[in-house]
Amino acid sequence: MFQIIGIVLLFGLVFGSYIMSGGNMGVILHAAPHEMMAIGGAGVASFLISNSMTVVKASGSGLAKVFAGPKWKASDYRDLLSLLFLLTKTMKSKGVIALESHIENPKDSSIFSRFPKVTKDHFAVDFICDTLRMMTMNLEDPHQVEDAMEKQLEKHHHESIAPAGALQSLADALPALGIVAAVLGVIKTMGAITEPPEILGEMIGGALVGTFLGVFLAYGLVGPFATRLKEIIEEEASYYRIIQSVLVAHLHGNAAQISVEIGRGSVPSGAQPSFLELEEALSAIPNEA
Repeated sequence: MFQIIGIVLLFGLVFGSYIMSGGNMGVILHAAPHEMMAIGGAGVASFLISNSMTVVKASGSGLAKVFAGPKWKASDYRDLLSLLFLLTKTMKSKGVIALESHIENPKDSSIFSRFPKVTKDHFAVDFICDTLRMMTMNLEDPHQVEDAMEKQLEKHHHESIAPAGALQSLADALPALGIVAAVLGVIKTMGAITEPPEILGEMIGGALVGTFLGVFLAYGLVGPFATRLKEIIEEEASYYRIIQSVLVAHLHGNAAQISVEIGRGSVPSGAQPSFLELEEALSAIPNEA
């Protein structure tokens, strides 16, 4: 919502100030199509040249994420903590054997099936199951498990953040591409140097539109999109950090309730459940679970 408001303000205030100062929108509207073709075409081409198809596709879905916001809501964090509570409690009270069926086949697990949104995130499920599997293999050194988890998180974060970096690189390139479009306009103008001053003035104005559009798109749209996408990805990464916090706390011998309380501290402030809210969520889990 705020992104849409920001875009409306961006166009309204920039072009509104231009019109109020006596600027002629006709010059911009006349030059914009072919200038945008040069800038946008060069931008798209450089974007394709510099990125893999995986990053290109992820950037497209990332733009949608800019407007939709983080996919994890407050209820999702409560569900994750409840899931981790059940898994660690089962492991501590019933032993490794009781947990194996859940981590080997999470799709058919009575524990995982209680939290469908969590199970839709393949990395979260694999991350949980792989870590618990390491624990069942008698890997007793908490630091080894923590190091292995950290490497998985770093790899996943590096891949997730790539679209934001790609968009930022495009934003950095757009002002220079705007200059390219402007130089082409100047070349065109110099080829018509014998024309009357009013025609030359319009041609020079059209050429300068290229510089304007390159800077405007870079700092008004694409750059802020990249910044917002990076912010969202960083916030979503905390979801996986919670898994790490809870499972490491469990590995250090803490009770299931203490482990999830440690994980609660890693939840982003805007979505963090209170101690009582988490207690109520855990109490609402049926005993047979």
